[in-house]
Amino acid sequence: MSMFSKTERSLSDVHESVDATKQAKGFKRFLAFAGPAYLVSVGYMDPGNWATDLQGGSKFGYKLIWVLLMSNLMALLLQGLSARLGIVRRRDLAQANREVYPPLINFCLYILAELAIAACDLAEVLGMAIGIQLLTGLPVIWGVSITVLDTFLLFYLQKKGIRKMEAFIITLVALIGISFVIELIMAKPHIGELAKGFIPTSLNNEALYIAVGIIGATVMPHNLYLHSALVQTRKIENNSASIKQAIRYNMIDSTIALNAAFFVNAGILVLAAAAFYTSGNTEVAKIEDAHRLLEPILGTTLAPLLFAIALIASGQSSTVTGTLAGQIVMEGYLKLRINPLIRRLLTRLIAIVPAVLVILIYGESELDDLLILSQVILSLQLGFAIIPLIHFVSDKASMGEFAIRWHVRVLAWLVTAILVFLNVRLVIESSATVFDKQGQWWLKILIIVGALIFVWLFIMMTILPLIQRHRKRTSVQIHGEEKPLVMPVIPEVKKIAIALEFGKYDEKLVAYALAQGKKEARYLLLHIVETVSAKYLGASADDYETREDMERLQLYAEQLQKLGYDVDIALGYKNRVNEIVRIVKEANADMLVMGAHRHSGLKDLLYGETVDKVRHKLKIPVLIV
Repeated sequence: MSMFSKTERSLSDVHESVDATKQAKGFKRFLAFAGPAYLVSVGYMDPGNWATDLQGGSKFGYKLIWVLLMSNLMALLLQGLSARLGIVRRRDLAQANREVYPPLINFCLYILAELAIAACDLAEVLGMAIGIQLLTGLPVIWGVSITVLDTFLLFYLQKKGIRKMEAFIITLVALIGISFVIELIMAKPHIGELAKGFIPTSLNNEALYIAVGIIGATVMPHNLYLHSALVQTRKIENNSASIKQAIRYNMIDSTIALNAAFFVNAGILVLAAAAFYTSGNTEVAKIEDAHRLLEPILGTTLAPLLFAIALIASGQSSTVTGTLAGQIVMEGYLKLRINPLIRRLLTRLIAIVPAVLVILIYGESELDDLLILSQVILSLQLGFAIIPLIHFVSDKASMGEFAIRWHVRVLAWLVTAILVFLNVRLVIESSATVFDKQGQWWLKILIIVGALIFVWLFIMMTILPLIQRHRKRTSVQIHGEEKPLVMPVIPEVKKIAIALEFGKYDEKLVAYALAQGKKEARYLLLHIVETVSAKYLGASADDYETREDMERLQLYAEQLQKLGYDVDIALGYKNRVNEIVRIVKEANADMLVMGAHRHSGLKDLLYGETVDKVRHKLKIPVLIV
């Protein structure tokens, strides 16, 4: 199905690893597609949700259940769009962004995506550490350190295959669900009051803050990146009927999985309302307080035990999917492929370092406030993931018959408008408290600058796909016109520059160059020295590698001269791109021959960018071998 090379595929190590083409029709066919949505759903019941749900239930009783329901419906719509993007275009959201937006916009979107994943991972790390403390008495900072081991668990699971990982996650989700079923039976919530909670009510400032946190904890930006990649683990046939079937089965999978997540979130809020709000403990904002009060209020030691076990299961399952999302974002935006284990360790450390710093500076008393803040940060990032997604799935040029219809588009933009409105209102009200205070001018300037950057990015991100779509339509009309073919006069190639890497492809590069100019052209062999001393001292460098590079160039030149070719040599230093461009221009070369090397890891990014940047800075033909 996939038309892209293996290195370009999303989650390439498990890409199309589940063959859905061989399954029989009916329920077995559906089971082949079931799984990705469960990995996504754990992000909807992570420890960040616990913090917001507990505060919502203990402070406002059942009144915020409608916010949970609204968030779940939003999640169903948006995850459906994300899955559609991955199934139809075989691109995840990060890859699609990279293809459409210019580098500066992409860099900003990448930073925001990393912030969202860091905020999410922070909540998961803290939640699991708190769960370990509640169950074993181990200090939270040790629990945070232990979560590094999750990286190795993920590495092991991915080695076993995506199906084993899905089974592991589904087991943990079932454990969480069973724990809360038992706890709700013990809590005996008031059914009448619970039903009233589904009716929308107005929100005061405190309720709005928690409501936005609930939305941020439910509709997560990183899940949109994750889902668009996970659906590509299923191999499907490249025809309309198979794609339609994949979209339909993934929608069923998402509905089941996200409703299970809604049940867990509602269970936490209802438990807090039944156990704490009705007993007058309206200030229970901490997970630790909830755990401590469950036994005396419900009258059983089983309740706090189940609570701690479910919290650990929630944190464990969420860390797996959060780290996967980090991998998708890094590879999609940067095309950065490093050792999988190192990559996952880096993703985890981005979350652990802030948690450790907060514990060391403020102590464990601020952890729950940090959890709530992490969810509000997630909510603030939502627009920057949703708007590109809607653009992509609305584009008939790339989605064809699978572009979303006008009523789905209107609904998606309405959801976006609600989320953006809530976020803007929250930011304005939070900022107003800062501007009301005397002093802190640096913070006020920072808020203003940050707001201007956000507004600029928001506008550019929204209008650029529309402009590009218009240009494509114009381009189609121009190419549709019948025009006579006028052959231009191609100037004679008198001097050809060859950028050598001193690798196994050098002979191929030289051969292609000689084929272009024969013995009538003059050739320039060039190489860029990349040692530390060469980058700082330039042509004054006289280290071993610089001398060896010059000797090799001379050796190549002598061999070609013996064959009757006219050859010059040149070494460059410091910046690879600038030096190649400088040498080629100074030599007045008519053509440049470069290699498109098949590197892995960091070199994949380095050499790919070199070729592109050199091409754009030169006005002569560039032959990529």
